[in-house]
Amino acid sequence: VFPTQIEEIVLQHPQLSGQYQLQVMREGLLDEVQVRCELQPALGVMAPAAVEEIAKWVQHRIKTLVGISTRVEVLVPDSIERTLTGKARRVIDRRPK
Repeated sequence: VFPTQIEEIVLQHPQLSGQYQLQVMREGLLDEVQVRCELQPALGVMAPAAVEEIAKWVQHRIKTLVGISTRVEVLVPDSIERTLTGKARRVIDRRPK
């Protein structure tokens, strides 16, 4: 999986800002990928059901186009940690070393 594959999908949804992060974890013997993405700043507060629909859409597109199952978390703007230069760390590996 390349982060740019996920980025393309996130950018396709008009209510997402394009900021995203992949977190890789290990459950037992299997790796698990969580995709965190942010809403557009201009949207304000959205109903939880609407946010869940966006997450399901992203999850389905990733499964269809990339071929992996993920958990998707849609966050409010500026929720994803940025570096000093304002860029988000795209991939965080939380698997045991």
